[in-house]
Amino acid sequence: MSLATSTAQARPASAGQRCSTPDEARRHDLAAFLRSRRERIAPDQVGLPMTGRRRTPGLRREEVAQLAAVGVTWYTWLEQGRDIQVSVQVLDAVARALLMDPSERAHLFTLAGAEDPAPVTESPSVTPSVRLVLEQLAPYPAVVVNSRYEILAYNPQYAAIIGDLDQLAPEDRNLMWLAFNASHFREVLVDYRTERLGMVARFRSAMADHSAEPAWKALLARLRKASPDFEEVWQRHEVMWPGNGIKRFQVPGVGLLRCEYTNFWLGPRLGTRMISYTPLDEETRALMDRLPTG
Repeated sequence: MSLATSTAQARPASAGQRCSTPDEARRHDLAAFLRSRRERIAPDQVGLPMTGRRRTPGLRREEVAQLAAVGVTWYTWLEQGRDIQVSVQVLDAVARALLMDPSERAHLFTLAGAEDPAPVTESPSVTPSVRLVLEQLAPYPAVVVNSRYEILAYNPQYAAIIGDLDQLAPEDRNLMWLAFNASHFREVLVDYRTERLGMVARFRSAMADHSAEPAWKALLARLRKASPDFEEVWQRHEVMWPGNGIKRFQVPGVGLLRCEYTNFWLGPRLGTRMISYTPLDEETRALMDRLPTG
């Protein structure tokens, strides 16, 4: 069911009015949700100048309308819970203008009674079956990462290569962060200077679909601030699709591992994936059997 039927029938919902139908209740919740999202965003977060005194925090309605490329009156009616038509294209534009993360975007479309044309398929969690596969891949190292290179799960053999991830702050459990900052991962990754060029190119390609999402923007800002090397590579504007390849790890107490890595996608889109590392030669195969598992 659409949010409403006709702008000609538009009518305001009084603040004290009781919602008598499910549609009215949903429009009321939608209005409150939009106001809350608008009021949390400062103009400079979306590239707008701070002009004039503001009686309330956040963006003005006309600024949201401008960012979403919709009429001011139309957006005002939407925030007032009026009975108006709304398209999925406009909802998408509003979600981007208000910097909604995936869960907020999903909530917006649910309240609007609309189907998201580009639903987020990347899950931050790992299912028990995926964890079982990770275990069964031993003695070969394997890890699950998302398109932001956040480490979601791994087997003991992978931890034996890149270090004890449990000792890291959650926000540091990111392969790109580890590659551009002092870390055990960077120490053991033999070709880290060239490997991280591809990581940034793949990150830029993936970010094209997520550029307005807070988690992506926060990670990018953190990397640019912390690493001049990352900033230099980022400014090259190179892009690359994820693919398979070869990596070399010099693991203390074990030796040089020459690995072929393979991506196994865990969803219909290029998002979360499992990466396995298999031996490129017999010497590496023997060394992998020596990787500590505890």
